[in-house]
Amino acid sequence: MNIYDVSKKAGVSIATVSRVLNGNNNVSEKTKARVLEVIDELGYTPNVFARGLGLNTMKTIGIMCTDCSDPYLANAVYYLEQDLKRHEYDSILCCTGNNIDNKKNYLELLLSKRVDGIILIGSKFLDADFSENNAFIIDAAKNIPIMLVNSYLEGNNIYSAQCDDEAAVYTVTDALIKSGRKNIVYLYTSMSQSGRNKLSGYEKALEMNRIPHRKEFVQMCNKDIQRAKEYLNTLHENGYKFDAVVTSDDSLAVGALKYANEHGFKVPEELSVVGYNDSILAQATEPELTSIDSKVQSLCITTVNTLMGVFNGSDVPTRTYITADIIKRNTTNF
Repeated sequence: MNIYDVSKKAGVSIATVSRVLNGNNNVSEKTKARVLEVIDELGYTPNVFARGLGLNTMKTIGIMCTDCSDPYLANAVYYLEQDLKRHEYDSILCCTGNNIDNKKNYLELLLSKRVDGIILIGSKFLDADFSENNAFIIDAAKNIPIMLVNSYLEGNNIYSAQCDDEAAVYTVTDALIKSGRKNIVYLYTSMSQSGRNKLSGYEKALEMNRIPHRKEFVQMCNKDIQRAKEYLNTLHENGYKFDAVVTSDDSLAVGALKYANEHGFKVPEELSVVGYNDSILAQATEPELTSIDSKVQSLCITTVNTLMGVFNGSDVPTRTYITADIIKRNTTNF
């Protein structure tokens, strides 16, 4: 028996049930009576949502990410933990890898620890086609709030904060085209939900500027600097001419700069390069890398604030978009 069952039978939202449990006055007496009646009828014992009653909360949040060695995910873990501490919550971190069974097992582990909520970092926890592989997340949300950092899944008690990846890649690709670049290679790391959104931004920019889409100019390289360099070398050896490289991660942009250096191309005069995530790599290269700041800190703060709002029974958005910034450095001249 959980809060989801109470909200469904009472015909109200989970947030409304939480308000009743917290003694929030922003609920009509009729609705309050109905919720309390259902709670009594179902024999529901409030736990993590009963903030005002102080019942059985662990003051602990579960955090799941696929790879703690990834700079983006590591930064997200840091910002989440810092902000949770500010709200006097501890956290339990699980690094799951990409295997679906491992993800499910770790989520079950966190539920067994009776955490108050779970935060999933990145869109690799979701099947890109919203298939039945997402059911374990939807099921978990029947018990506690599930927060998604930079991904989206529709469902009760599931909340997301997303960077508008599609708009970011569209904007930078469009700017390159308008600056005279017509042959733009796109290198990406995955076809996750976020990865698809980024690719869509690239494709839309080409379409809007009536530039033909060339399949040879789009390639997945994982997060592999050497693989990115090698693929550009392959294009070069096969006679393909390109004047810009847009990437879905700074690591691939570093590979593009290594390619340019190997062949003596001037950057940005002969080859423009754009990274993504504005990681430490962007300032470690020479020339320094133009990169898209995907606002990981803002995403994490928004996630924690939304979670606290859920606990307090406040009206919170189920989906929040944050706009990325283009950090212009020395690898572009648009």
